[in-house]
Amino acid sequence: MPGNSGQTARPSERSETRVPAAPAGCNGGFPSGAWNFWTKQGLVSGGLYNSHVGCRPYSIPPCEHHVNGSRPPCTGEGDTPKCSKICEPGYTPSYKEDKHFGCSSYSVSGSKEIMAEIYKNGPVEGAFSVYSDFLLYKSGVYQHVTGEMMGGHAIRILGWGVENGTPYWLVGNSWNTDWGDNGFFKILRGEDHCGIESEIVAGIPCTRQY
Repeated sequence: MPGNSGQTARPSERSETRVPAAPAGCNGGFPSGAWNFWTKQGLVSGGLYNSHVGCRPYSIPPCEHHVNGSRPPCTGEGDTPKCSKICEPGYTPSYKEDKHFGCSSYSVSGSKEIMAEIYKNGPVEGAFSVYSDFLLYKSGVYQHVTGEMMGGHAIRILGWGVENGTPYWLVGNSWNTDWGDNGFFKILRGEDHCGIESEIVAGIPCTRQY
């Protein structure tokens, strides 16, 4: 969808952080709850922080995740922004008219089924258990070896492959491009490593709205 600055707008991540089905907001929740909200309540468009793209651009400034960089360090859990049901000044259409809905959302189980879903409909969302050795990831296929469990983390699974005989998922993280392999990582595929294949959610947008 074209935004008000000529850039491409997309369903707002900010809207998704506040969904009641994932009640902890910025402090956690369940991916399936956010997808259910998309199908039932809809999401308005948005863009990156301070981009003025879409109806509700992301409102939380970027910070550094587990690396020393130019941004201030992330401070951990924070307050979830209040829901403002109005688009930013100068943006049209209205908040209500800008809503985009999913026609269906569903779970996907099993590595072959996940691959088939990605091949047919594009990336899926997953969640996995993050251990302290994952924070140091730079390249290769991640396999947990040592360190304490830090918590759960939601990610985007974009594709799959094999590297040096090891099957992997190609995953997009949300920790900026200076973490990992330009913001991406690979993780062992086919063994539900760290629970990566246990909580896969996907969905289909309602094409009639476009």
